[in-house]
Amino acid sequence: MQILLADAKIMHEVPVASPLPLSVPAFDDTARRIADEMSRFDTAEMAAALKCSGTIAAQNRLRFEQMPHAPRHAAILTYNGHAYKHLKAGTLDAEALSFAQRHVWITGFLYGVLRPLDGIVPYRMEQGITLDATGGMPVNRFWRATGGGTQIVLDSVAADDGVLIHLSTSEFESIFDMKRLSSEARLVQPMFYVSTGGRLAVQAVWAKACRGAMLRYIIDNRIYNPTLLAGFDYEGFHFAPGAGDDLHPCFIKEK
Repeated sequence: MQILLADAKIMHEVPVASPLPLSVPAFDDTARRIADEMSRFDTAEMAAALKCSGTIAAQNRLRFEQMPHAPRHAAILTYNGHAYKHLKAGTLDAEALSFAQRHVWITGFLYGVLRPLDGIVPYRMEQGITLDATGGMPVNRFWRATGGGTQIVLDSVAADDGVLIHLSTSEFESIFDMKRLSSEARLVQPMFYVSTGGRLAVQAVWAKACRGAMLRYIIDNRIYNPTLLAGFDYEGFHFAPGAGDDLHPCFIKEK
């Protein structure tokens, strides 16, 4: 069973050190070319590209500039967004991290896909940025067009048991050929709903929290069979067997 989880904009500047050796991202050279071009943006251009404040733009311009020489840290220990706060990766021991390294892919617009122990530095990247390094295409379309991320994930799924758990977010689907993922893997996408007066709705904050927590549940329990996800129970979210189907198991929190 392989699992997708999205990266995060918020990152630790000084992450927890990994107890295991770092690996090299599959598309490290491509990420370096993208970073090098991004480092030549001025602060105003960076703010427009990243849709952020001048302060955040200046920080990330410096990050891209220093990326070739900056110390690297394990990807799963570097991200600090909402899903990662609930994943609590900093408390994973070496055995758990080793399991994650074999089963988890982290999706993103700079590196395409990462294994948890791939060495990275803090950065920020948006999907619509168009660069010479991406052949004049928006970066998300570049990843989909080159197909490397799609293929490497499918290869790992084929070498495993044919199952891919989709805990990433919808925006990162754009870096993959989703038709291939759906047809060449058993793509299981858990759904997380808040029920208010019988009406179901996806609330982004809760959905992100549950994705991180579900990955932690998978890692802690060494889950290999997607049917065992039904045991996930977190912050009032429980499996609702009548609400979804085998490919879209639903977890509902009553408000």
